[in-house]
Amino acid sequence: MSNIDFEINKECCRVITPSQLPTDKNWISYSLYIRIDDIEYIRVGKLGSFRFAPGDYLYSGSARRGICARINRHLRQEKKLRWHIDYLLAAPSVQITRVRLSTASECRLVAEGGGAVVVSGFGSSDCSKSCGSHLRCLSC
Repeated sequence: MSNIDFEINKECCRVITPSQLPTDKNWISYSLYIRIDDIEYIRVGKLGSFRFAPGDYLYSGSARRGICARINRHLRQEKKLRWHIDYLLAAPSVQITRVRLSTASECRLVAEGGGAVVVSGFGSSDCSKSCGSHLRCLSC
């Protein structure tokens, strides 16, 4: 498994380009390291409304094609809310602090990332490994 990390900060809305990635790897998945500063009550699409405590979270997803475009979409503030993660990232006290791209499957990233399931089914509606959720709280 190979990984590459990108630090993200508030002052600069970082854009990740294909030229920043080693071309000898098949980048198929990513992890978003997320910080929630205040309690957030968020309606997550059809999953319902949930309370998210302040802390550090890890979300893993996949994009077999166009992984840079997917990450850059997550980094943008303005976007149509489509995926579960979009609803979380739209909350005022939520920010991405780091992005990890990987050659491993998103389910493997979830398994290795640890943490506690916060919302069952979050980001894992098409999961074949029964991860339970692709969002985990690392400081709960």
